[in-house]
Amino acid sequence: MHRVNRLSRRLFRLSAVAQTRATCAVNKDVLLVKHHPKLAAKHTQHVRWLNTTCVRTGLVQFKLADIGEGIKEAEMLEWFVEEGEKVSQFQDICEVQSDKSTAKITSRYDGVIMKRYYDIGENAQVGTTLVDIEVEGEEDGTEAKQDETPDVPTTIEPPTPTQTPETQGVLATPAVRRLAKEHGLDLNDIKGSGKDGRVVKEDIMEFIDQPEATMTSSSPTMMPSIPTVMLQDKTEKLKGIRKAMVRSMKASLDIPHFGYDDEYDMSELVLLRKKIKKEVKHNTGVKLSYMPFIMKATSAALAQYPILNSQLDGGHENIIYKADHNIGVAVDTPHGLLLPSVKSVQNLSIIEIAVELNRLHEAGLNNKLTQQDVVGGTFSLSNIGSIGGTYARPVIFPPQVAIGALGKIQILPRYNYDGDITKSHIMCVSWSADHRVIEGATMARFSNLLKDYLENPSKLLLYLK
Repeated sequence: MHRVNRLSRRLFRLSAVAQTRATCAVNKDVLLVKHHPKLAAKHTQHVRWLNTTCVRTGLVQFKLADIGEGIKEAEMLEWFVEEGEKVSQFQDICEVQSDKSTAKITSRYDGVIMKRYYDIGENAQVGTTLVDIEVEGEEDGTEAKQDETPDVPTTIEPPTPTQTPETQGVLATPAVRRLAKEHGLDLNDIKGSGKDGRVVKEDIMEFIDQPEATMTSSSPTMMPSIPTVMLQDKTEKLKGIRKAMVRSMKASLDIPHFGYDDEYDMSELVLLRKKIKKEVKHNTGVKLSYMPFIMKATSAALAQYPILNSQLDGGHENIIYKADHNIGVAVDTPHGLLLPSVKSVQNLSIIEIAVELNRLHEAGLNNKLTQQDVVGGTFSLSNIGSIGGTYARPVIFPPQVAIGALGKIQILPRYNYDGDITKSHIMCVSWSADHRVIEGATMARFSNLLKDYLENPSKLLLYLK
């Protein structure tokens, strides 16, 4: 016991000397002897070999990095952490939306969230701080902004989230609780798949998709709300996708558009789809629309007229012929018009195109498109006919040089080659092209070739890979 006490006292004195030498390193004008003259004289030889670098708490300012395509700002969509909550590396911190896509920001540190700098709906500039994270790491002065207060251990208790009696004891983040509240769900009815039974967002969405979910919902059935008449003017700041639309449409004014319209007889394609759609639905679970056929036929036509799959360079001095047929499809969403693209259509089967289209459509409606989904398009189609209308005047999205708008398919009387009147499935098609690159004759020949493929879908067999 005597030896232990002596050893403890000696370790205490060594610790005091180490702290004193660290203080002297900051302020070289203060002599070690001034503070602990006896200890300094007695234990200098020991301290000389003592590593005084200690683990201390540092405050890291976690900044918003460029999420791609030169984005300068992003809107804060959702927070996954609260102030005072512990986070680990690769854990989702928040979700932001740029003018093209959404992205989840993950933590690069283990620590505690000390401060959130943006509220939901606010725009965060690239390079500005999203959160302050208190981390424990060596004092290397690289990225951590060290506290100037003494190294006194501080215990930070995370704030207790507000819970209703019905949801007490259920592990879930505030974002998940808000999602459950929006759908009128009781978290006690949902089995969590996360750590320690934590309810995650995927559990909520899976529960909603179940037929019995509406039966177990704790909230009464709500009648559809009746729109109210706005009583006064309302001002809304442009942001996100709509702000990007303003920039794109402004840039499109520099393009000399010309239009070309035609009618395609889709009767043969209608019969073909009718024969195989049930089998495709059974094998893949995807509803087969006309768009995969149209996109594959478009790719076959682009192979014959590659200038429609080209772009002008920044100085308008060169034409860049794109090897891949990345065909974009305009998606109408509550957040604005999006233009994700199916990549390398020339290498995909019609079923593969259908599966990818279904994924892009779902991601667009749920505001989950990634940066990869919305960049790199080389040619575009707008299926405006799914809503209504026959002809349209589509606007080119730079740097592309052409876009098509597909009207709805209508059963209309038409004369056949014998002069007899028949009922045909007619689809009106509207083309817009950049007249700096494409001549009207080229656009007409391309449209005629595409028309031949769609009116005689068996010819596509010659070009399938």
